[in-house]
Amino acid sequence: MSEVYAARRERLRERCTAGGSATALVSRPANVRYLAGVAPLGAVLLLGSGEDLLVCGNPPENPFAEVRPDDGLRVHELPSPGGDPAVAAADLAEGQGADSLAVEEHHLTVARHRAIGSVAPGLRIGSLGTAVEQLRVIKDEEEVSCLRIGAEIADQALGELLESILVGRTERHLALELERRLVDHGADGPAFVTSVGTGPHSGRRGHRPTDRRVEEGDFLSVCLGASYHGYRCEIGRTFVIGTSPAAWQIELYDLVFAAQRAGREALVPGAACRDVDRAARQVLDSAGYAEGLPVLTGHGVGLEIDEDPQLAPAAMGKLDACVPVTVEPGVHLPGRGGVRIDDTLVVRPEADGGPELLTITTKELLAL
Repeated sequence: MSEVYAARRERLRERCTAGGSATALVSRPANVRYLAGVAPLGAVLLLGSGEDLLVCGNPPENPFAEVRPDDGLRVHELPSPGGDPAVAAADLAEGQGADSLAVEEHHLTVARHRAIGSVAPGLRIGSLGTAVEQLRVIKDEEEVSCLRIGAEIADQALGELLESILVGRTERHLALELERRLVDHGADGPAFVTSVGTGPHSGRRGHRPTDRRVEEGDFLSVCLGASYHGYRCEIGRTFVIGTSPAAWQIELYDLVFAAQRAGREALVPGAACRDVDRAARQVLDSAGYAEGLPVLTGHGVGLEIDEDPQLAPAAMGKLDACVPVTVEPGVHLPGRGGVRIDDTLVVRPEADGGPELLTITTKELLAL
């Protein structure tokens, strides 16, 4: 993997040079990990004209006990605790003879930005913008493999839960059990806070589990994800508890399923992000559910659970091949509940079989 990380840093270096700065300071943890292979707490990456440095604090425990950074990096640990690696990196850059430094202004606080200017007054401080995030959008096959394994873990955890007795258990209990199962099956941990919604809570995006107990006839909506080697996936499903679904539940489920299918089918290289959102949204709009729909139909995933691209009405840009995204339309009826169906897929050209579905738990409306 050393060659992979070195190649990523070289692509960033080329962007920096084109922007007028040969030296860059990367401080956002996901970006540090993308370029270095690890991101110890508080560590920053100094992309220098001569060598690249991973600048770390001096914690009492070895930050590389399990995973080592890329061999092409030199690790610089601060000599005393309490120092700011970003400020120390700026000082090192000036000491190496750099005259400019591009920083991630969207991540640095104003106080840290001022401290950098104070310790290295000879540096011209510029903006790196979102250059690293832009590089992260298209995934290589190693990254996709991590997402694929994470999806398999999430599918397995969800499948096992569905085989257990659910009536009478609380949303909070079910969410905790799902997160335990993720770890049992090899995940680093949950990719985000697991959402379990029952009855009137079902179908709400981002619902935080409560002590409400599962009842016969409820919709049960679940959204979970696994983090595997830092890469995060997402899956969401809706079920009916203990009885045959009511007519309104079947009708609502079929509608959301049709919207999700339309969004998935629109995932082709070159498709406008807003058009993917429109494909799913129009199905729900035409059925009279224009009000109260989620602000977006999906989003990119990777080292963070919510990355570019955004599949939303005002989104700019087009999809590329090898970009993993979620497609997650839903409808929530206040006081009654609702449906949400959520998959993680990788955009692939038609010649390669079209979008690759990573989360494969059935989307049939099951009565559990």
